[in-house]
Amino acid sequence: MSSETGFSTVKVFNTSNEAVGECNLPNGIFAAPVKQHLIHAVVRKQLNARRQGTHSVKRRSDVSGGGRKPYKQKGTGRARQGSTRSPHFRGGGVVFGPTPRSYDFKVNKKEMKAALRGALSIRMAAGDLVVLDEAAFDAPKTKHIVSMLSAFDLKSMLLVAGDGATHAALSARNHPKVSVVRAEGLNVYDILLRNKLVMTRQALDAVIARLEA
Repeated sequence: MSSETGFSTVKVFNTSNEAVGECNLPNGIFAAPVKQHLIHAVVRKQLNARRQGTHSVKRRSDVSGGGRKPYKQKGTGRARQGSTRSPHFRGGGVVFGPTPRSYDFKVNKKEMKAALRGALSIRMAAGDLVVLDEAAFDAPKTKHIVSMLSAFDLKSMLLVAGDGATHAALSARNHPKVSVVRAEGLNVYDILLRNKLVMTRQALDAVIARLEA
């Protein structure tokens, strides 16, 4: 529920889906304008940055052989040729083939932050944001993540954990529908990829500090 002070109050739960308190979320981050073109650009940037860009072909100068003229210039009745490594010869070079390159492109820091605020606002407006008091498990076991999904009736989730959630990260790495990131690694693509965004109080405070800076 929104207040006049620019904050929204949400409940805080434990991993068993029991309410244990409340916290305030700044509307400037969780009720920010959603700029679809920025979100689209940032997602493209993230996916492009994952491409290796190592595709390559051998051009005419890279192919071995063909150092001498295959036959004399005139008198054979055939077209003049200077090398058997021309592109139209078998074993020749490739014309206009791909070369190693980077697919990444620049997005300004302000635009990155605006897109991240927009993604968080989408999850907040849809009721797909869950705040946990903590996500510290006694041991790294996948069943802990499964029980959390069952308790909150979730199909998939992105868990944003704090510094002490090593066991949570290890527990989730075998589950195909769960991703775990630290607060400093929170990004637009992962937020939109999963159905629910689950954040611990510690991670929430770190994300707010990051986006208010």
